[in-house]
Amino acid sequence: MSSPESSTDVPLPEDLDTEAVRRALVEWYEADHRAYPWRETTDPYAIWVSEVMSQQTQLDRVVRAFEAFVERWPDVDTLAAADRSDVVGFWSSHSLGYNNRARYLHEAAGQVVEEFDGSFPETPDELQELQGVGPYTANAVASFAFNNGDAVVDTNVKRVLYRAFSVPDNDAAFEDVATELMPDGESRVWNNAVMELGGVACEKTPACDTAECPWREWCDAYATGDFSAPDVPVQSAFEGSRRQFRGRVVRVLGEYDSLPLSELGPRVRVDYAPDGEHGREWLSGLLSDLADDGLVTLDTDGETTARLRR
Repeated sequence: MSSPESSTDVPLPEDLDTEAVRRALVEWYEADHRAYPWRETTDPYAIWVSEVMSQQTQLDRVVRAFEAFVERWPDVDTLAAADRSDVVGFWSSHSLGYNNRARYLHEAAGQVVEEFDGSFPETPDELQELQGVGPYTANAVASFAFNNGDAVVDTNVKRVLYRAFSVPDNDAAFEDVATELMPDGESRVWNNAVMELGGVACEKTPACDTAECPWREWCDAYATGDFSAPDVPVQSAFEGSRRQFRGRVVRVLGEYDSLPLSELGPRVRVDYAPDGEHGREWLSGLLSDLADDGLVTLDTDGETTARLRR
C-alpha cells in the first residue's frame, strides 16, 4: 500500500472507469442499506440533530435517543423555546456524552429562529455560522438535507480510499480523491453510499465478499490481500471516565434545586471522600469545567454550592 507521504491533487488511476465505479456503489447502496430514521428524511433539523448525536456515539444508542428527542422537540422552534436544562438533562440521561453538545444544539436552534427566520441555511459555509457546527457536520447537513454538500471525508471514507485506490495517508490526498469521485450534484446519495461502504463492507476487518462490496474488481487491497489502513483514533473508555462523572453531576443537579459539595459528592460516586483522591478537590475541578462550559453555576459564599444553569 502507499506510504503516508504528504500529497495534494492526487489523481485516480488513469485506466479507472470512474463512471462504472460510481454506478456500482450507488446501485449497491440503493439495493440494500442500513435503515436509520434520519436517512428517511430530508428535514435539516432532524438530520442536524442526528449528526450531532452521532459524534463518537454508537449508532444503536443514537437511534433510540434520536427518536425520543424529535418526539419531544419535533422542530427547531420547539427546541429553541425549550429550557436548556431540560435539553442537557435529556442528553445526559441518554448517555450521549459531552453535554456541551446539548447546549450547542439549544443555542444553535435559537440562532436559526432568530437569525435565519426559522429556516436552516443550506450551504456548508452558512451552516458553520451555527453554534457548535464544524466543517464535517455542516457538510453532512448540506449534503443530506439539501443535496448541496461537498464530498464527505470521515474515518470510514479514508479507510475505503486508502485500500481501494492506494491513496496516501494524507488529508489533502483523501480530499482530492473523494472530490474527484463524487458525481456532481449528487452529494446526498453519494456521501451516504460511500460512508455505508466503509461502515459495512470495509470496516477495520473487511467483509468484502459477505457484504458484496461493489468495488472488489477495482480494489487494490482486494487484489493484493493487503488490508492495512490508516490508524483510527480509539475513543477512551466511557466507564469510569471524566465524561461519565460530568454526566452524573448534571443528572444529579437536574433532580435538585442546588446541592453543596458535601451532598453532591456522594451522589456522584460511591467512593467519594472529602479528603480522598476523589474528594472535594476532584469534584471542584469537575464543577469548574462544567461552569466553564456554561452548564452549572457555583455559589462560593460559605460552603460551595452547585446549581444546574437554567
